Amino acid sequence: MMKIVPMASSIKPSLTCFSASPRFPVSLLSRNLSHVSKSQLFGLNTHKLLRTSVKCLGVAESGNAAQASTANAQDDLLNWVKNDKRRMLHVVYRVGDLDRTIKFYTECLGMKLLRKRDIPEEKYTNAFLGYGPEDSHFVIELTYNYGVDKYDIGAGFGHFGIAVDDVSKTVELVKAKGGKVTREPGPVKGGKTVIAFIEDPDGYKFELLERGPTPEPLCQVMLRVGDLDRAIKFYEKAFGMELLRTRDNPEYKYTIAMMGYGPEDKFPVLELTYNYGVTEYDKGNAYAQIAIGTDDVYKTAEAIKLFGGKITREPGPLPGINTKITACLDPDGWKSVFVDNIDFFKELE
Repeated sequence: MMKIVPMASSIKPSLTCFSASPRFPVSLLSRNLSHVSKSQLFGLNTHKLLRTSVKCLGVAESGNAAQASTANAQDDLLNWVKNDKRRMLHVVYRVGDLDRTIKFYTECLGMKLLRKRDIPEEKYTNAFLGYGPEDSHFVIELTYNYGVDKYDIGAGFGHFGIAVDDVSKTVELVKAKGGKVTREPGPVKGGKTVIAFIEDPDGYKFELLERGPTPEPLCQVMLRVGDLDRAIKFYEKAFGMELLRTRDNPEYKYTIAMMGYGPEDKFPVLELTYNYGVTEYDKGNAYAQIAIGTDDVYKTAEAIKLFGGKITREPGPLPGINTKITACLDPDGWKSVFVDNIDFFKELE
């Protein structure tokens, strides 16, 4: 009589493979095998089970290899993002009267008009203002669209931050020039930093922060987000920003996260604000985007797609000036544009 020798454990993956398949649900497999003897199962059909087991193991190994390859590609791209030469170049928004805004920024906030460009075929004009040259400073790009004198700022945009030596003196100057002060100078709630809030002629809010001398007086852009952890993760991985600090204010039911490419006293930062329980905001049509420099817009677009962003303009050169860019939306719908570093410097020349 033939002695039945129990099969080794290497056959077991074949059953696991069957049970994991949509074609062979576990209940069906158990029902179909319940009446089969060991001699039937492990005797005549052993070679079939072995073939299936080997095949399943091969598929598993192939799948594991593919997963490992994908993970390696993600790690490589993440490392590239972290090492990419990035900095915040300018923030773009729309105004209804370009000359009026330029006058307010230069006379009340001490900015300089760096350059203007008119694009009549597209019916708009840009003005660049800031506290230093564009090749080394974060600046404002104002956009005036012919014939449009008013915009909806919405509830999602928060404010811009400007560091000044003396907040009270700046506020008095703003008042003297007819500007609007929405928060008088005083210590920030829960802290010691002296701040004030003002509005420009179009209704954009500016937070004045009292600081010593800094290389980047235009120091903040504040945007509200619906999921702070998600936003932090996206800006770390897709944009290569560093989480500088967070602050929770349960008394006022909000949390902020400061993100950027260097310390707050030397570099501009993105201030993300989460208000408890608020997941969506009306973004209006006034605020446009932040522009960020990169060494490779094509790899940047890959990273943005990989880490949860949406590409709204595929990477490539702009018609007419050949500056390579790519545009995207973050998970909350805020737009950013990445600009090729070399092309950006050529454009300035």
